[in-house]
Amino acid sequence: MVDQSTVLTTLYQGWNRYQQQLTVAIAPLSAEQLALRAAPHLRSIGELAEHIVGGHVHWMHGMLGESNDELATFITAMDANQAAPSAAELVSGLNVTRGLIDDRLAHWNAADLAKTITVVRRGAERSFTRQWVIWHLIEHDLHHGGELSFSLGIHHLAALDL
Repeated sequence: MVDQSTVLTTLYQGWNRYQQQLTVAIAPLSAEQLALRAAPHLRSIGELAEHIVGGHVHWMHGMLGESNDELATFITAMDANQAAPSAAELVSGLNVTRGLIDDRLAHWNAADLAKTITVVRRGAERSFTRQWVIWHLIEHDLHHGGELSFSLGIHHLAALDL
């Protein structure tokens, strides 16, 4: 029988490597390159990266109530900055949120992951488990990271090296 914790650890390590590939792809980009889009009606490369970071913040901090000093500092800095984030700020956001997620995954056991969280947003009650949130973040990152990689490739920029 396969040890479930080993399977999950391997999956989470793969997600972590994917996040690292995102940071490698984003780090060298100029403001002009971050503004590039695959099509006029689609998010720019920078907006896609910001959306990925925003998803991490929304689910981990806003919905699960998880935070640390680094995330609090990052959120405060981003709230104060009204301009489009630079590549360095986007990489920082990915690193800070990945650090928070990695820390929680290293400490949560199966019962912690199965814990149901209930929140009320816009007058509606919503319940989900921590494991569902983790899966949702993985699928969200893969979807939008794919868009980001495709957008980079369209503009002859280095895409994710998978």
